[in-house]
Amino acid sequence: MSEVNSSERVGGWTRLVTARPRLTLLAALVITALAVFAGGGVADRMGSGGWEAPDAESTYTTQVLEREFPASQPNLLLLLDSGDTSVDDPAVAAEAARLTDRLSAEPGITGVGSYWRTKSPALRSSDGHEAIVAARIEGDEKAAGETLDRIAPLYRGAHGPVQVSVGGPVAVRHEMQNIIQEDLLRAELIALPVTLVLLVMVFGSAVAALLPLGVGIVAILGTNAVLRGITEFTDVSVFAQNLTTALGLGLAIDYALFLVRRFREELSAGADPRVAIGTTLRTAGRTVLFSALTVAVSLAAMMVFPQYFLRSFAYAGIAVVLLAAAAALILLPAALMLLGPRVNALDLRRLLRRRRGKPVSAPEGSGGPGSGWARFSVLVMRRAPVFAVVTTVGLVLLGLPFLGVKFGTADDRQLPAAAESRVVQEHLRDGFPGSPGGGIEVLAEGAVSPGRYTGFKERIEALPGVLRVDGPVVGDGFAYYDVLPEGEAVGQGAQDLVRELRAVPAPFDTTVTGTAAVLVDSKDAIADRLPWAVGIIVVVTLLLVFLLTGSVLIPLQAVVLNALSLTAMFGAVVWVFQDGHLSGILSFTSTGDIETTLPVLMFCVAFGLSMDYGVFLLSRIKEEYDRTGDHEHAVTFGLRHTGGLITAAAVILAVVMVAIGTSRVTNTKMLGLGIALAVLMDAMVVRSLLVPAVMKLTGRLTWWAPTPLRAFHRRFGLSEGESAPAPERHTGERSEPAGREQERDSVTAGA
Repeated sequence: MSEVNSSERVGGWTRLVTARPRLTLLAALVITALAVFAGGGVADRMGSGGWEAPDAESTYTTQVLEREFPASQPNLLLLLDSGDTSVDDPAVAAEAARLTDRLSAEPGITGVGSYWRTKSPALRSSDGHEAIVAARIEGDEKAAGETLDRIAPLYRGAHGPVQVSVGGPVAVRHEMQNIIQEDLLRAELIALPVTLVLLVMVFGSAVAALLPLGVGIVAILGTNAVLRGITEFTDVSVFAQNLTTALGLGLAIDYALFLVRRFREELSAGADPRVAIGTTLRTAGRTVLFSALTVAVSLAAMMVFPQYFLRSFAYAGIAVVLLAAAAALILLPAALMLLGPRVNALDLRRLLRRRRGKPVSAPEGSGGPGSGWARFSVLVMRRAPVFAVVTTVGLVLLGLPFLGVKFGTADDRQLPAAAESRVVQEHLRDGFPGSPGGGIEVLAEGAVSPGRYTGFKERIEALPGVLRVDGPVVGDGFAYYDVLPEGEAVGQGAQDLVRELRAVPAPFDTTVTGTAAVLVDSKDAIADRLPWAVGIIVVVTLLLVFLLTGSVLIPLQAVVLNALSLTAMFGAVVWVFQDGHLSGILSFTSTGDIETTLPVLMFCVAFGLSMDYGVFLLSRIKEEYDRTGDHEHAVTFGLRHTGGLITAAAVILAVVMVAIGTSRVTNTKMLGLGIALAVLMDAMVVRSLLVPAVMKLTGRLTWWAPTPLRAFHRRFGLSEGESAPAPERHTGERSEPAGREQERDSVTAGA
């Protein structure tokens, strides 16, 4: 190849990222080191809540009650167990009074009360051997956690005739946060070595296998630094770190697999490294850019929701996707420029072949003319109606359990059964009348006569589903009632009671809070914003896929098929985590419902990842269709050249998500295992079966677009490939000699 031709094939971006590769990598190393420093301790600044809507009535009411009546909102509970002795025994009562007085004197503690002070039956167990000391820790989640760390060791354990356990909402959140951090470290220790082994199996070369891991580590460390900065301005959920690890590794591996494979193809075709990088960036690089945009948009849609739990995943997801794409498009080309043909060094599979006495040959999986993927795609398209109908029906059936979904709120049962704060809550649920902390609080604003307070209480007591009403507790211009519902604290009956309480006429302003009220408001907030989130994802996906393909039909197919790929995930979530199947094997406790925000989160993440693989496949099909104008050949070519790649990437990402799914916290387990299933179903069923079958059925109409949109695409579209679309030809025609195509088809990339 001449110098002129080489220069023509190397674009400005290629020259920029390959001009000084050592300097580029050195700068990246310095920036990564700074990110490690900047992101240090980010988990300690994160919260473990965020399920409630900040602008909801229940949130406002809780804030007023915390300010005006601290004792009404205890978040710290000391469970005192007197063994075989009654809690009314004088010695037990004396020790309980001493502990209560001591707790009242602790800095940062307010609203201290106990059974021995109030004689409230709700604070004494039914068997008379346990009772509660309740208090409120002041401050935000971080301050409350620090206070808990300071005082919990002082009260936990034996104190004379009583044994003390520490619980309450603060303890549950704090223990959950600590467990998530421990589990995340374990997941990383599991995922990294397994991922490296799989990458070596995919690439053959140990050198090539290390490149995706490097990109992933840069993305993860950079995102931690970004999240650390965001915590200075708003709340961020600790759960978002799990997404950072999963997407950081998963997408970095996807992008690096695609780029390194194309680079190795070009090297095998005889290109020098710089030209190979230029071709890679013009083709696979554009695909990576489109993929990153589609995934980022899917995750950004969670910004429309008010709960900071969901918004946190948008922060983390957007950052990690953009950083993974930037590292893949800047650092990876620099590394490839330095390595050149040495990217194939340390081919472990070749060493194994030599040891076994087999001839050294190119690795399989490159998508040659006789490859399994080529034969498989031909089979699918030959029986396209059968594969399309059977696969669609099967996916719909797998999703049917989701029709019975019940939404709830996360509680202590997210934690392992042996967790101290969960044990305390279990004792309260099972052994105390009325489940302390499970009531509905009604706040009355405005100074009125005692008779009017009493009259309002009578109206509440007359409502169906009310077990007991305590109060009113009257303050300066405020009063509140504690309403105990019949049945479960967050059951459908309690949720209906919340709505009825809000409709009761009163001579003053009333607002309602409590666990059931928070759930009602959270469900309403999600239902109100969900159409906007789905609309953003669908509209932007349609636009991006149109810009990639120039087709009107392919974007519609992409949205519908992506949605179908998620049915198995949603069906499994309900069947396993709501209904409790496999709970023993997976070590979790089913609560009979699904936390309200989890399906939204899983939809946004899984839809984005599905589009990731969809873009990989469609871009290669589009490139070949532009080159030959042969629709069926382009579909076969695309599946042959990306089928193994997509499957390998999906398996690796599934491994990462399963590692996340080993968490002892149920929601994290659900997130990891659910998305792992969605990714595998998308890669192995939708991309392998449905896409080629549907594209066969739609034929050349697949590429149709009205004249104005074709003109729009010619001006603004970005397709993978270097030449203008070839004129349509009858199936079987080719635009380049068979020898050249065989040369291209025999290129190996180890995936």
